[in-house]
Amino acid sequence: MSEQDAVFRLLKLIGLSYQKGVMDSFINRIQTVGELTRSLKGLLETSFPFISVAGEISNFRQPYSGHMYFTLKDAEAQLRAVLFKPQQRYLNEQLRDGLEVVCRGRISLYEPRGEYQMIVDVVDSKGEGALQIAFEELKHRLATEGLFAQERKRPLPFLPQRIGVITSPDGAALHDFLHMAAARFPGIPVEVYPARVQGEGAAAEIIESLELCNDRRKAEVVILCRGGGSIEDLWAFNEESLARAIAASAIPVVSAVGHEIDYTIADFVADYRAPTPTAAAEAVMPEAKTLRSRCGEGLGRLVATMGNNFARQRQQVDLMRRSLSDPSKALIKHQLCLDQRQNRILQALQRRLREGHLQLDRLTNRLMEQNPRERLLFQKRWVAEQFRKITVLTNMHLERKRKQMQHAAGLLDAVSPLAVLGRGYAIVISEREKEVVRDVGQVGKRDRLEILLHNGVLDCEVIGKRDGYVRG
Repeated sequence: MSEQDAVFRLLKLIGLSYQKGVMDSFINRIQTVGELTRSLKGLLETSFPFISVAGEISNFRQPYSGHMYFTLKDAEAQLRAVLFKPQQRYLNEQLRDGLEVVCRGRISLYEPRGEYQMIVDVVDSKGEGALQIAFEELKHRLATEGLFAQERKRPLPFLPQRIGVITSPDGAALHDFLHMAAARFPGIPVEVYPARVQGEGAAAEIIESLELCNDRRKAEVVILCRGGGSIEDLWAFNEESLARAIAASAIPVVSAVGHEIDYTIADFVADYRAPTPTAAAEAVMPEAKTLRSRCGEGLGRLVATMGNNFARQRQQVDLMRRSLSDPSKALIKHQLCLDQRQNRILQALQRRLREGHLQLDRLTNRLMEQNPRERLLFQKRWVAEQFRKITVLTNMHLERKRKQMQHAAGLLDAVSPLAVLGRGYAIVISEREKEVVRDVGQVGKRDRLEILLHNGVLDCEVIGKRDGYVRG
């Protein structure tokens, strides 16, 4: 058998799982004896943190240190064990060879000798130890889950309007609680939820009462109440189901189980642990007499403080009244200033709003302009509009030119000499001067004239002249 196979077999015998790739690198690396021993110790303590082992004590010895060393054995094997001195306070009888016991603890490895052994926390030899072992095991498991964490515990109400008590109606614990409650604050109502607090089925009744109290939602705090007793008598409060019901309660829970030296799982899970039922009453309700005294003192201090404040405020008002000639003027001034600022704010907001709308419109238009379909439609409409404009402008231009031509033709026809001559006029040209005669004084008697008519020329001689226009 190879060294690697031997190690794998050893790990399998002690119940450890492994991965072949990891173990190959572990085996192939050269280690010192101390390194290998520490590695095996870590594996053992991790894989066997809490175990219970039954067997017979042999080779028992207790040296000067006070620690107890012995061997647990049965018909098939043996196991070295050690019970350190601080843990011996839980022993219910002295250990000796041949004693049948149940040991609760963990597996470790003693490095100087390379031997694995059991570190014992609790030894049970009569049966009561078995309950203690179960108690310690459940306590450790629930603590690991966080049910005992201080941050999940809720504060108790200062002055609860109603208190729920889960207990046996025939027990002295209820009488002690009610007696103290009546002495401290008799006005707070107490609801009693009857349940057995000892024996088989007690835990189930306590859970049922706790759930009923939560369903009714009347009590602001609920108290688990019971007197003292042995671990068997108090075992109902060590049940896991009750611990989880306490943790799930929507109402703060006070555990008042047993005497001051008694501890149960309910004590660790509850929001508050009272050592006795009487102490629970003191914890959940204030003393009325003390509260009234404190209220009276507080009221007196409040009245005195308010009186001093009123006097100081009155002095300040008088001082301000003297320093202010007319407070209404300052008020009006501030009101006007406030109105102006309000108007400026409104105007600024409206301006910003308009600018925002304009910017939004611009961005929307830009976005629409970037749309190929919209741009194409826009170009088509633009081309059609340009064509329409060109057509209209061309027609208008042609019409304007036509009218101009007609007007010019009319003007030309109006100023044409032929048109004038056609209306009965004539042009007289002096033959001597060779110019148009416009005045009688331009010609003399016997002057030759040419008279141009619309259809010919007349050669004439002046035989006389007269001033003015005389029709003869």
